[in-house]
Amino acid sequence: MARRLLKELERSYGFDEVAIVPGDITINPEMASTKMNIGNFTFEAPILASAMDGAVSPKFAGLMHEMGGLGVLNAEGLYTRYEDPYSVLEEITSMPQSEVTKYLQQVYTQPIQDHLIGERVQEVKSSGAVCAVSFTPQNTKRMSPMAVEAGADIIFVQSTVTTARHMSRSYKGLIFSELIESLKVPIVVGNCVSYNVAQELMETGIDGILVGVGPGAACTTREVTGVGVPQVTATLECAAAREDYYQRTGKYITVITDGGFRTGGDVCKALASGADGVMLGTPFAQTEEAPGRGYNWGMANANPELPRGTRIKVGTKASVRQIMYGPTSVTDGTQNLVGALKVSMGMCGAYTIRDFHKSEMIVAPAIKTEGKYFQLSD
Repeated sequence: MARRLLKELERSYGFDEVAIVPGDITINPEMASTKMNIGNFTFEAPILASAMDGAVSPKFAGLMHEMGGLGVLNAEGLYTRYEDPYSVLEEITSMPQSEVTKYLQQVYTQPIQDHLIGERVQEVKSSGAVCAVSFTPQNTKRMSPMAVEAGADIIFVQSTVTTARHMSRSYKGLIFSELIESLKVPIVVGNCVSYNVAQELMETGIDGILVGVGPGAACTTREVTGVGVPQVTATLECAAAREDYYQRTGKYITVITDGGFRTGGDVCKALASGADGVMLGTPFAQTEEAPGRGYNWGMANANPELPRGTRIKVGTKASVRQIMYGPTSVTDGTQNLVGALKVSMGMCGAYTIRDFHKSEMIVAPAIKTEGKYFQLSD
């Protein structure tokens, strides 16, 4: 009898399995522009700091602005639940690993205080930064107007998986077109990993999408639920949806690959796969200025019934400036991410990120090990 399968499985690829092919022409790295747009806002660096309490505080958002990037504040995190969130952060970072998840579940049950949403937005704005804040879909309709009224410039709507068609008995799903009309600021929605979902989300009129389910260092969604798609394939699918939507409507939607990054090479591969920007959590949690002081934890870590994150000790490696622009004395690609991107773009003859999207990529499972015997044996 012929062998039969219930379903055919497609091959998907992560950062370690692919490589970027050099272009037919090259340019000097300083000629490459790394600018990224979200709505009517332009950023010199296509790098966002993730809306994680261990990575982005109001002060850190200001630092990201100084670096030309964007720090996204978790508007449902510790900063809007506590008048003094920093004492809670100190408790989280000093607690034994065996006790910390239970403690996180406790501290995140403190209700969000509406007045703190506006206060934290104003803290970010007082530094002169573009203010971006993140809400979950169930709280966006009620809370995002408070943030916009206080001066928030961009609203992120984030959950582990977000679709344009959410079914629920307990609450009415968000109608993004209505949200866009009422807020009148750019809306970025995530997370998704497939062409069809990205296409449907774009049809609602949003300005950007976040790509990635479970790749973050502090996230355990893939282990707990088995759900996820490796980031290169997920980005290629969502970028294809963006291109088709742009050809049909003339509106360009920003695609941001969210999570799974360790090195500048990973950042370059995401952008060559079609992303316009990248969102990083742990690399910024490792900075000297990070509120987590060498620790990071996922937004779903505090779920009272099924935590899908864990506190991880990431250490303190460098300043925000070194992570973004160097100088660096390490050789592992974890610092000077913008410099690495410019060099990669130069090798591919790409003057802009959209030029970089045209770069050829190949499946290359030996790309990180070929000829590296002495490096790997250290």
